[in-house]
Amino acid sequence: MRRASFVPEPPRLAENDKLPETSPVRSWRLFLVAATLLAVSCSKKESPVTTTETPSVAAKPGWLTSYDQAQKEAQAKHRLLLMDFTGSDWCGWCIMLDKEVFSKPEFKEYASKNLVLLELDFPRMKRMPPETVSQNERLLTKYGIQGFPTIVVFDSSGKPLGALGYQQGGPQAFIAELEKLRKG
Repeated sequence: MRRASFVPEPPRLAENDKLPETSPVRSWRLFLVAATLLAVSCSKKESPVTTTETPSVAAKPGWLTSYDQAQKEAQAKHRLLLMDFTGSDWCGWCIMLDKEVFSKPEFKEYASKNLVLLELDFPRMKRMPPETVSQNERLLTKYGIQGFPTIVVFDSSGKPLGALGYQQGGPQAFIAELEKLRKG
């Protein structure tokens, strides 16, 4: 004789198994998914590839990669030192900052007169010299960098003035923020 087992059915909230999703709920769900993906893509992670599989990387024209050299130049020329902590080949906001600000003639002109530019890159697909990787990791830890892009600005004597990130408005808005930091 077979015993019948009783398995209760889950409660049903409506006759239709799929309730319609309202527009505000759908918008918030899409926003949260996009925000999560962006946060994950711009957080500090280990590189998924080994350095032997990828081409070598150099800084953008006009940018230094040596912290010591950048400090000496900033002091000698009495300019601000702008340190760009970036994931140049994977961080969407870093790529946008470079495209919308750093590569524009207005920023380049301002930088040539007022800044020493230091790129501290954390690429995933490009190979860098071990001493540069070590220097960048040391500075990342020293300044408590949590995500990319982070721009740390110092006066010519090495005093930290503040930090910036990506912002809309192109080179004019970015330069205005740098001037606020300069003036204190």
